[in-house]
Amino acid sequence: MSGRTVDIILIDIDSLRGHEEVIPSNLEKRTNKLLDRGFYKPIIVDSETHVILDGHHKWTAAGKLGLGRVPVVMVDYLGDASLEVGVWPDCGRGEITKEEVLTMGLSEEVFPPKTSRHLFPFRVPSIKIPLEELIR
Repeated sequence: MSGRTVDIILIDIDSLRGHEEVIPSNLEKRTNKLLDRGFYKPIIVDSETHVILDGHHKWTAAGKLGLGRVPVVMVDYLGDASLEVGVWPDCGRGEITKEEVLTMGLSEEVFPPKTSRHLFPFRVPSIKIPLEELIR
């Protein structure tokens, strides 16, 4: 993993697109964590399509909490070869492509939870943003 720095921006929650379902028990944990700590990690998003690559549970929890904006790191998903996608064990697929992730995110369908597994060439930074700063 490189020492590459990333920019975190606030973006309208409604501009983001998910490509996977969430697990209800994980969603409850993320919601409680956001309530306790505020936003503690940004959501990773494709800069071109605004499809979420990592952070579906945080995004869904933020929506449940009525937040209007969320912190994100935008990446050049298709253009950055160092950003990799694979599948989680026992997800029912042998492989997945970046194009399949984006196509699903732009459709009205979603993959089952924990289908795609992204590896980023940077450390996802810890942040501290109070929820009051993100309300609509």
